[in-house]
Amino acid sequence: MDFTDVSLTALRVLRAVAEQGTFTAAAASLGYTQSAVSRQIATIERAAGAELLERRREGARLTAAGRVVMRRATVVLDEIDATARELSGLPGQAGTVRLGWFPSAGAALIPRALSALRRTDPGLQVVGREGSTPALVRALRAGSIDLALLASGPPFRPPDSESPALVLRTLTERALCLAVPATHPLARADFIDVADLRGQRWIAGSLSGEEMGVWPGLDERAEIAHTARDWLARLHLVAAGCGLTTVPAALVSAAPPGVRVLPVRGGPQEQRRLLLARLPRPPAEPVTRVAAALRAAALDADGPAASPPTS
Repeated sequence: MDFTDVSLTALRVLRAVAEQGTFTAAAASLGYTQSAVSRQIATIERAAGAELLERRREGARLTAAGRVVMRRATVVLDEIDATARELSGLPGQAGTVRLGWFPSAGAALIPRALSALRRTDPGLQVVGREGSTPALVRALRAGSIDLALLASGPPFRPPDSESPALVLRTLTERALCLAVPATHPLARADFIDVADLRGQRWIAGSLSGEEMGVWPGLDERAEIAHTARDWLARLHLVAAGCGLTTVPAALVSAAPPGVRVLPVRGGPQEQRRLLLARLPRPPAEPVTRVAAALRAAALDADGPAASPPTS
């Protein structure tokens, strides 16, 4: 086993494959050809004397040896990046935390937490990214992010089956809500009966194959008027009277004028959890401070109460 000739490029390629989940996606993210990625992985596996990636039909994931190498490689790459920042004359930071979040969290919760951190910890730098739950979990496993905000629905299974299990903390558990045009007949009450959702038009979307936007368990084939991945686009389509869409309770405060966000009654309770995930090792102090700010922001967020009518 000899790592003396392993390049930083090979380490970055290994991290990209672990994070992206496939050689093809890693190549695209790095601007390399797939064959170049394969060559770099072969080089580092020869140096390790072991397979670092388990090749599967659905993609690639780190082996036990790969997790060891990735953990050490992350330290090396972070130090190199920190050295580059220092040499470029950037001011020193009190700490850098890499944070990932699911799309709707970026509309209200993340800005609220970062605003609080600027007041309490002005020297703390948070580098963030948005992604789907599978992408964020892979990034955690690869060491590319320190914390991840994840959304979870019933039956609330773990986000992956890897070992060791991620440390998960439930920040909130709230009912899924429905965004309706303020001029819609359903907007006149303080809640919506699930039976009244039959025959409605929906604004739907998907993220990495996960469907969203249509009320779960609807007992008819939903009429999809529009599809949009972006939460803001869906909410503005609702404001324009184009249909209804589901939203997590955390988005109540982010609803634009012309939208009411209402709870739904009847049928199974549709709960959604907001989870904070990290690797099972003692977190650094900056990570702990960011986690505390996220918990406070989540608890301060609007609950599933109805928003007031908009004229």
